[in-house]
Amino acid sequence: MNGLHVRVLTAIAVGIVLLAPGFAATQAQGSPPWFTVPSARRDASAQSNPMAGCAGDIAKLCTGLTGAAAHFCLAHNTEKLSGQCKTVIASVPPPLAMGVPACAGSPVCTPSGPRGDRSLLQRVQWKQTLGYTFTYPFQLPAAVGVLGVGADSKGNFWVYERALKGGPSLFKFGPDHKLIMTVGEDVTGHLLKSHGMRIDAQDNVWITDSNASVVEKISPDGKLLMTLGVMGHRGDWDEARGQKLLWQPMDIAFAPNGDFFVAEGHANESPNDVDGPDATDNIGAARVLHFDKNARFVNQIYGNHVGQGRFSMAHAVAVDPKTGYIWIGDREEYRLVVYKPNGEFVKTIQMRNLTCGIGFDARGQMWVSSGMDGQVLKVDPSDGHVIAAIGNGPGSGQGQFWESNFLAWDKDGNMYTGDTGIARVTEMIKPR
Repeated sequence: MNGLHVRVLTAIAVGIVLLAPGFAATQAQGSPPWFTVPSARRDASAQSNPMAGCAGDIAKLCTGLTGAAAHFCLAHNTEKLSGQCKTVIASVPPPLAMGVPACAGSPVCTPSGPRGDRSLLQRVQWKQTLGYTFTYPFQLPAAVGVLGVGADSKGNFWVYERALKGGPSLFKFGPDHKLIMTVGEDVTGHLLKSHGMRIDAQDNVWITDSNASVVEKISPDGKLLMTLGVMGHRGDWDEARGQKLLWQPMDIAFAPNGDFFVAEGHANESPNDVDGPDATDNIGAARVLHFDKNARFVNQIYGNHVGQGRFSMAHAVAVDPKTGYIWIGDREEYRLVVYKPNGEFVKTIQMRNLTCGIGFDARGQMWVSSGMDGQVLKVDPSDGHVIAAIGNGPGSGQGQFWESNFLAWDKDGNMYTGDTGIARVTEMIKPR
């Protein structure tokens, strides 16, 4: 047997199939067929410059600045703005990285150029076999997108938006999907970049804001119960020094005993806070913080270490109710990283898709949302192979997603996910 035959047989044995874009394949583990599709492209209207009405103000007050920097400058000089520009600033959502230095010097950073242009990616899409249907049951105000959705023990739904300037970010709906109340900035403070949301066993709502650097605990009736971190001050949690800061908190997960885990670090949008002038903020590494049920610090796991178990971002975190293992979504590396609660590394699983959100349903089955790949995947936690998929791929059409995100289920087993690119929640109705 020559070397070529050996390589071919080896590739087949481990389930590796190399295909041209658009061709279908079936994994050896019994997954549905998969194929590739182009990345979704936004309409030309979405590509227009919403800041055009502030051109004169930028030239006068913020000379030489563009994009997020210009928006940030104008927002801090509102008393000097023209009437037209005040209207623009009030209506245009703050840039996603407003006030936070951008990622630089890495292929995972978002900027221009072939290495950072996500619109050039081919997305892996799996054939749907489960028969779910799609609906959009919640009426929501205009926003940048929906980051989180969750159902409490009474069947109420909470939705967490990345709101327009000054608008509420948190909404509570009844089991009939009708709005009960909103929670605004008078409770949450001014949020910069809403991100993860979870509901605990007592029906409290926990939200994270990556750029404001806080995790907030909100009561079922919309009152602020606790804040972890310091609003607007990102930094390193250092228990020995009594320094209780958060660095880009992305998501939160709860263990059955009430312990919880905060995932930190966005990679492509996280600043490189290493050896900087702020002594409270110089680690610059993705990490997961472990707290007990009373919010006392237990431990933290760092991702940017050499060797097994490393991760460049912690976009999502979830606790397996069967094993207690901590699952981390390392989105830009297309992988899942697993630890025990004590910080012991278990395994890394390489995926074909982005790993944006992780959830376990009422039966303990694992699901992963694939973000800009446009689907939600049912995954075998033993080896990560895809059992089934829901969703029509990237886009804004029926059953499509600009970016499927954090997951939730109602008592009937229907699944819900927010879309960070469109202000809507998708309900995926389970076949009866």
